[in-house]
Amino acid sequence: MTSVLAVLAGALVVAVVVLLVQQRRTARRLLLAGARLNPDVVATGQGLAEATSVVERVVDRALVAGDDQTATEARLAAALRVIPQGIVVFEPDGSIGFRNKVAKAYLAGRHGDALVEEAILEAADAVISGGGATNERPVELFGPPRRTLVVRGIAVDVEDGTGALVVVEDVTERRRLESVRRDFVANISHELKTPVGALGLLAETLVTEDDPAVAKRLAERMLTEAFRVGRTIDDLLELSRIEADEVASRDDVSVRTIVGEAVDRVRGAADQRDIEIQIDPMPDRLGVVGDRRQLVSALYNLLENAVKYSDPGSAVRVWTSTDGRMVDLKVEDHGIGIPRRDIERVFERFYRVDRARSRDTGGTGLGLAIVRHVANNHHGEVRVESDEGHGSTFTLRLPLGAGPVAITEQAG
Repeated sequence: MTSVLAVLAGALVVAVVVLLVQQRRTARRLLLAGARLNPDVVATGQGLAEATSVVERVVDRALVAGDDQTATEARLAAALRVIPQGIVVFEPDGSIGFRNKVAKAYLAGRHGDALVEEAILEAADAVISGGGATNERPVELFGPPRRTLVVRGIAVDVEDGTGALVVVEDVTERRRLESVRRDFVANISHELKTPVGALGLLAETLVTEDDPAVAKRLAERMLTEAFRVGRTIDDLLELSRIEADEVASRDDVSVRTIVGEAVDRVRGAADQRDIEIQIDPMPDRLGVVGDRRQLVSALYNLLENAVKYSDPGSAVRVWTSTDGRMVDLKVEDHGIGIPRRDIERVFERFYRVDRARSRDTGGTGLGLAIVRHVANNHHGEVRVESDEGHGSTFTLRLPLGAGPVAITEQAG
């Protein structure tokens, strides 16, 4: 019996030793697996419970990191879907892996959009087959509306080769602004160069002139040219200030105040040309919402334009109307009128219908551009109706101010 117990005890000891060895091996394998998942884990001689705990922590961190990566990828995909540029991602085999909402419109498009789709495929093919060379080309769409797009292919290196990222950007507005800037620089250079050149020539002539009468005429002409330069600069500063104030102040301004101040400013020019300013009666409490200084400047420019292009001895009429929501300030003249082909362009900077007459009247070509910017700043608009040879009527439409007013006639 004693010998049997001794054998059993020996077997138990062997079993315990074997179990301990297996546990240490298992713990060691678990630690090595954890180290493969996270290189920061150090494989030491810890027990099975400790090793299991280490692996659990490593796996938890891996799962969290995987979730974070998935969430990041989802956020990036969402961002790519809403950006204004078209985005198309091509795999190395030429297949499309991703296309955002803007780019999808070109896939189902017709006519001009089909040309964009073709340009996208060509850009991707050039990048992939060219081994990563960036490819870029403009695409002109003649509309309507006319648009200019730039299709740019960029190489994207992935595990199984070189793919392509194609970006489609609409640069229509940028090109338009560049054209406006170039025209503006050319026009202002011309507008300033002409009177400055005349001043130089007149001054040179005046230096050698002995006849007092001729010298007086030259000096008067110099004053005229100097005034022209000053007026051009003043109008440029006014236009720049109005453009900078894209959000006009929201004050209630009396229409009587606007009309009165604008008429007072133009009265001198009207008297010189023997032109009568007729102001129709208007409701006492009629007002608009906006910046008084800008509104007076806009109406003054309409009045000055009317006086400038009216025949001497004629009249310029100012009157108002409202429909309970908007107020119309109207300026009517009986001058030379505007040809139909020029009506859409009269609000452009420096554009003149009659350049020969503009030299005589001393206009800068900026007045109506100022009116348009003031109207836009006040969420209004400016309109023109004209009969060539019989006169024009300009209408400045503005939001009605607070308070009760008498509704005169239907505006607009």
